[in-house]
Amino acid sequence: MNDMPRELGSADIQKVLELLPHRYPFLMIDRIVEIDGDRSCVGVKNVTINEPQFTGHFPGLPVFPGVLLIEGMAQTAGAICCRHIMSDNLQTKQVFFMTIDKCKFRKPVVPGDTVRYHMTKMNHRRTMWWFRGEARVDGVLVAEAEIGAMLVTE
Repeated sequence: MNDMPRELGSADIQKVLELLPHRYPFLMIDRIVEIDGDRSCVGVKNVTINEPQFTGHFPGLPVFPGVLLIEGMAQTAGAICCRHIMSDNLQTKQVFFMTIDKCKFRKPVVPGDTVRYHMTKMNHRRTMWWFRGEARVDGVLVAEAEIGAMLVTE
């Protein structure tokens, strides 16, 4: 076991835009911190009232949609997968979301919250990746899921 400390990386919004094909209004992360290679990372999403989903979900009681929390997890994991592929001098053409398992929503997320997507790699085979994700607000678990994706590099 190597006891040497690892240097953790990060990706600001400009780097996230380089790594992912998503754009506003469907980009669900603002930055990624604590990147440990392709093993784990934490994505950060600042939830604001001016986002388009709040006009209909729900008027007078804005709640961030659970499916968008899962999408934020997928984008966070996808970004570090793409970053890893790029370090091998390959260019990612597309990232396809393939599976969602063991998904649970624990607490509503509302405007003003900062969501932290804690993603940990479970497995990786060729172009397929699986991660366990936890979405947390102020340290409190609000959603969790296991997700899988495939990266296309050709």
